[in-house]
Amino acid sequence: MQQKQHQNAQEPIYVIQQHNAKSLHWDLRLEIDNTLKSWALPKEPPTEIGIKRLAVQTQDHPIEYATFEGTIPEGSYGAGEVKIWDKGTFTLIESDTDKLIIDIHAKKLNGTYALIKTHFKGSTSKNNWLFFKKKT
Repeated sequence: MQQKQHQNAQEPIYVIQQHNAKSLHWDLRLEIDNTLKSWALPKEPPTEIGIKRLAVQTQDHPIEYATFEGTIPEGSYGAGEVKIWDKGTFTLIESDTDKLIIDIHAKKLNGTYALIKTHFKGSTSKNNWLFFKKKT
């Protein structure tokens, strides 16, 4: 994956949106290749080392979605309240098909984080990742 710089920032966009849809979850979004790569976290994102969270990769979103807050109407995909939980930028440290290591620069999450694709025994999902803060 190549990282493309957002035209209004020195580093690419990082945002987490708290999304109260069918169930409350957090949408992690990273600007990569001129789109927002996205993962849904069923539990609040980890702010400390030692906490790992499931992150289910979802469809990419347009860059403009990074600033969205509001209500997605009933009957629409993702219906419910969306608000920005944390936002900032990130530096891509390492990337391959099963791993992203990033340095997040934001208010709630700050430091080096990993997204590692998982292969849980018995799971049929190919979209499961673990998201956690790394020791530096």
